[in-house]
Amino acid sequence: MEEINKQFPNLTENQLQQFAMLQGLYQDWNAKINVISRKDIDELYTRHVLHSLGIAKVMSFQKDANILDVGTGGGFPGVPLAILFPETNFYLIDVIAKKIKVVQEVAAALGLQNVKAEQMRAEKVNEEFDFIVSRAVTNMPDFVNWVKDKVKKKSTHELSNGILYLKGGDLSEELKDFPKATLYDLSDFFEDDFFETKKVVHLPLKYKK
Repeated sequence: MEEINKQFPNLTENQLQQFAMLQGLYQDWNAKINVISRKDIDELYTRHVLHSLGIAKVMSFQKDANILDVGTGGGFPGVPLAILFPETNFYLIDVIAKKIKVVQEVAAALGLQNVKAEQMRAEKVNEEFDFIVSRAVTNMPDFVNWVKDKVKKKSTHELSNGILYLKGGDLSEELKDFPKATLYDLSDFFEDDFFETKKVVHLPLKYKK
C-alpha cells in the first residue's frame, strides 16, 4: 500500500480504502478458490496490484472509455485499474467460471460500479473497445487473432487504440511481426526487483470489420 500511495499520490479516500481492502478480500477468496498462487498472495500489492497499475503509468484512461480485460483470472489487471479509473468502463472476461465468481464478489465488495465480469471467450465478445488489456495470457500473435476486430475506430487517447499487454522477459521473437509495438519498461517506474524484466507492450490495432 505504501508504494501505491507513493506512485499514485492523488487517490481519494475511497480509492485508498478500496486498495486497502484488496489484501483481505483476496486472502479470503484464495482460501476458498485458489486464484493466486500461495507464494504470491503475500506479495499481492507488488506482484498483482502494482503490476496491474503499470498500465496506468503508460496510459491514463478517459471518462467513459471502454476497456476489455482478457483472461482476467482473479481480476488483474482489471480490478486495480477500475479502482484507479472509476469513470472508465471495464469488462473483465475469463473462461474459468470460478475465477469470474471471485472477480464479481470482489467488485461487489469494493462497490465498483464500473466493472462487468463474465465467463466468456475473447473470440465471442461482440463489442468494441478503446483498449484491450491483459497479463500474458498467451503469445502476442494468438492474442491479436482473438481481439483484432474488437477495437473502436475513433481514437481519443494519447496512444492509439489497441492492446496494452503486461509481459516479462525478452519479447523480440514474439513481437518480430509487430513493428508498430512499443515497449515500456516498468523498471523505469517501479524500484522493486520484481519489475526488472517486466514491460507494458502497446500495440495499436486498426479498426477491422
